[in-house]
Amino acid sequence: MTGMLASVNSLAEALLVLSAEVDIIDLKQPALGALGALDVTDVQLIVAGIAGRCPVSATIGDLPMQPDSVFNAVKAMAETGVDYIKIGFFPGDDWTGTVNKLSELTGQNHALIAVLFADTQPDLAIMGLLKEAGFTGVMLDTMDKKKGSLTTLMTKMELGQFVTKAKILQLLCGLAGSLRLSDIPELMLYNADYLGFRGALCQGHDRVGELNKPAIFQVKQCIKTTGIE
Repeated sequence: MTGMLASVNSLAEALLVLSAEVDIIDLKQPALGALGALDVTDVQLIVAGIAGRCPVSATIGDLPMQPDSVFNAVKAMAETGVDYIKIGFFPGDDWTGTVNKLSELTGQNHALIAVLFADTQPDLAIMGLLKEAGFTGVMLDTMDKKKGSLTTLMTKMELGQFVTKAKILQLLCGLAGSLRLSDIPELMLYNADYLGFRGALCQGHDRVGELNKPAIFQVKQCIKTTGIE
């Protein structure tokens, strides 16, 4: 069954999406980039406020793929008590070295999620290395939010191949990236573990704006009813 991930940047937003019974509350600061990070103190506050009522994920920020800097950011975020830590795999630098370095943390039972960006034509071969390194999951997102939604940047075949590969490797699988309500019926066909939203949940579809309560419930209901059909 495909669940709903909702990205929030405050405790108030987290409690709002919790009331809609979303499946994962994702902590990030959209104003700081594709995967802009919240301060660890803010993350700790939100984790305490949610108090185990819903799984919580958090991003580490738009960092270059350099082993030591990513490792330190992940380690700091892990100490906040979040359930999942999302790491953006941005173009360039040392993907392999970073994944190998992070394997030191997966051995300590930290649940790491790799985020690949559809608009950068990511090499999905990295997914095998992620599994070997002990990553928990992988997701597709978009880096440049002005280029359109995930469904306009990848073909149906490419999306299907991504989800299938993730499932073969037994990795949690997520699809996100400027998704709209109209994208849900198509994406539900792939049977990913979750679909991620921010802009579609906000006033005027502005990802850095305020959340819109009716929009949150509408997206949640669409996922629920489409999954039943």
